[in-house]
Amino acid sequence: MEEIYRLIEEKISDAGYTGVVSGEEIYDEICDEIEEKENGSYIFMSKKEDDVFFEYKIDVMDEEFNLSYIDINSPQGKFHVDFDAE
Repeated sequence: MEEIYRLIEEKISDAGYTGVVSGEEIYDEICDEIEEKENGSYIFMSKKEDDVFFEYKIDVMDEEFNLSYIDINSPQGKFHVDFDAE
C-alpha cells in the first residue's frame, strides 16, 4: 500500500501542487466514499482547507476502483492530476 500512497503523492507533486498531501489520507477517503456504491463513475468533492478543495473522479467496479483524476482547486490555481495518463 505504501507504493500506492507514494504514487498518489508523486503525481500530485508532478502536477505542480505544492501543498501538503497524504496519499494514505486520500486513498482512505476514497475508500470511505465508495463503500456501498454501485458500479459506475462518480465525482466526489472534498474540502481540505477553507480555500482548498479536491475533486475526485472515480470508477467503481465489483472488487476495485480506478482513480481517474484529481482536480485540486486552491488560491494558487487549479491543478489537474490525471491518473489514467501514461
